[in-house]
Amino acid sequence: MNETDELNESVISAWIRLTGVLKNTRITQGMIYNEAIIMNIVYGRYREDGVGLVPFRDIVSETRMLKSLVNRTIESLVKKGYLTRSDGKDKRTTFVQLVPENLGGYLELHGRTLKLVDDIVKAIGEEDARAFVRIAEHITHADPLNN
Repeated sequence: MNETDELNESVISAWIRLTGVLKNTRITQGMIYNEAIIMNIVYGRYREDGVGLVPFRDIVSETRMLKSLVNRTIESLVKKGYLTRSDGKDKRTTFVQLVPENLGGYLELHGRTLKLVDDIVKAIGEEDARAFVRIAEHITHADPLNN
């Protein structure tokens, strides 16, 4: 096996171990994983602008989930009272918006996630944490899965 193959095998192994650690921490305990992902996006927008209105297509683009899965997940979050759905000026545009008065359950989950991340940053150090973010963003922007 050449050096490139060895490196590729190491990346696969590291990826599997990392996802196993994250999965076993039950990072989204109390909420379905896809719900937590969508809530994170909408909550992030809410933190930025105080409104949290996000186009459906932005969620599909950012999560790379199938439209049908995003739709089902949003519907579940609407039923649970976390989000509302609204149409834009154009019927082809749908938005979801955070329901601030029902944010408590998500913030509890988010707080546990932040604590886990804080523990990870303490374990690997700020420099490696920043490198991890930089690498993850580079992978995301390079989009190797769709080439």
